[in-house]
Amino acid sequence: MTEARGSAGPNGGTHGRRTPGTPCWVSLMVHGLAPTEEFYGELFGWEFEPGPQQLGPSVRALLDGHRVGSIGQLAPDLDLPVAWTPYFASDDVDQTAETVRLCGGTVGVGPLEAPDTGRLALGSDTSGAVFGVWQGAPRSGTAISGVHGTPAWNELLTFETVSVVKFYKTLFGYDEEPVVSADFDYVTLRLAGHPVAGIHGVGHALPRDRGPHWLTHFQVDDTDETLRHVVELGGRVLRPAHESEHGRVATVTDPEGGLFAVVQDPR
Repeated sequence: MTEARGSAGPNGGTHGRRTPGTPCWVSLMVHGLAPTEEFYGELFGWEFEPGPQQLGPSVRALLDGHRVGSIGQLAPDLDLPVAWTPYFASDDVDQTAETVRLCGGTVGVGPLEAPDTGRLALGSDTSGAVFGVWQGAPRSGTAISGVHGTPAWNELLTFETVSVVKFYKTLFGYDEEPVVSADFDYVTLRLAGHPVAGIHGVGHALPRDRGPHWLTHFQVDDTDETLRHVVELGGRVLRPAHESEHGRVATVTDPEGGLFAVVQDPR
């Protein structure tokens, strides 16, 4: 996970363009924009600035003046699951969107221009999990990593890994590293030898009310203290803190049901 944060840094580890397939942004769509800002501001120390408005009211989240992600407001008539959505870098978002369609996925939004930041599209993979594609301008995207309140890892929870891994490998040229286990279906996606995301097949343990979905993990200084803070602020703990190979991790929701995970680096 530490390597993934490095590859998902300000410009994919360089001062130029991001490597296609690199996680580069996260966004959240909610019904109550102001209370959601208050929750994440208290939890992660974020501040906010106005974001693009072409899809409705939105704000960009800032940490120490650096962009971390965005939060937008859903139209009142849209009843969609609230969850963080990861975006992956592309050199040509129009071509990537066409490849999504050719590989059996769907494109629901875009491609369209994001003022001052580049071009983006939102789609879903062959399992139905929603993700974004971003052709960003230099120095756009998430501009800070490895500290409390920053995206650290993205993991797809789905029924099984085989078919959806093929989709993402075709789309972004990932290498795969399966976990060799009789009862654990997990694949790490890699770029240039570095882990960038995970795909976890959980079978019938997948929540029926969500279906396949990406789960964004945010770095925290202290997982247990963060969970107490989540509850105090009106959120919920769905999976209590437990040790993993990446550190102490837990799954939570914000007050509106927005799903995310928090992880404390074991170092």
